[in-house]
Amino acid sequence: MKKNDKEKFLSGFIAIVGPPNVGKSTLLNRLLGRKVAIVSPKPQTTRNRVLGVYHEKGCQMVFLDTPGIHRTRTPLHKSMVASAQAALVEVDLVTMMIDMTRPDDPEATRILRDLKRVGNPAILAINKIDRGSPERLLPIMETFSRLHDFKAIVPISALKGEGIREFLAELRARLTPGPPFFPESMTTDQTEPFLVSEFIREKVYLFTRKELPYSAAVTVEGIEEAKGRTLMRIHAKIHVESESQKAILIGKGGNMIKAIGQSARKEIERVFGVKVYLDLMVRVEKNWSKDPKALRKLGY
Repeated sequence: MKKNDKEKFLSGFIAIVGPPNVGKSTLLNRLLGRKVAIVSPKPQTTRNRVLGVYHEKGCQMVFLDTPGIHRTRTPLHKSMVASAQAALVEVDLVTMMIDMTRPDDPEATRILRDLKRVGNPAILAINKIDRGSPERLLPIMETFSRLHDFKAIVPISALKGEGIREFLAELRARLTPGPPFFPESMTTDQTEPFLVSEFIREKVYLFTRKELPYSAAVTVEGIEEAKGRTLMRIHAKIHVESESQKAILIGKGGNMIKAIGQSARKEIERVFGVKVYLDLMVRVEKNWSKDPKALRKLGY
């Protein structure tokens, strides 16, 4: 890149924060045009920060998708919230997301306090406008404009893609001259084992729903690739906290774990573009979500 090009190039790190289940991961996937963050109807699905790199002519935006900020009780949730709050300090811009259908989420107050404390410029994205009535939008925008000095307030639908162009334009207008931090070929820094483990965990949530709240973690024990990368052999473990949870996950005659495995395999094949053999095991790690040592072992 020539010197003049460097001076014109814009870049910056942008945190995506908000209460649980407002669509942060859906937004990141929409921006990147590929799936790097898992999505489920359950709040607190995202447990680790996920980095995504958006490339556009003359600029690069590095997004950090963070766990939902919420009241915490367990060491797992404390780790998740600490990760999200740390991101506020490390970035150049902040996107705060709220759900149009529940703008009075009590967790939003906590995030607004964090924004004031940190002082980084922030944009408000009001998500899920495809689910709310248009006449509700203006009062929400007026309320939040009084609560914080947002540089812009943009209504969007991360799921449908509405308002995304306007959202990106607002962010770009606030970037400063800087180098590209990542090559154009890179959209995320997540490793294959991490992405595979997340895709499996997503399917656990989707298939077990309320039966297995947040007591599942996934570790990838090994990935073997056939010559020419035509086949991936993946060996993974799903960790739960009790024998009863293990029974739910396996299901009658092994039906549940079979369905989870088939769905996860198809997702991995779609994302990586190769045939996949997926070997899943279920292991009981008693009270892992409350044990700091177990949390470190499982990557939290």
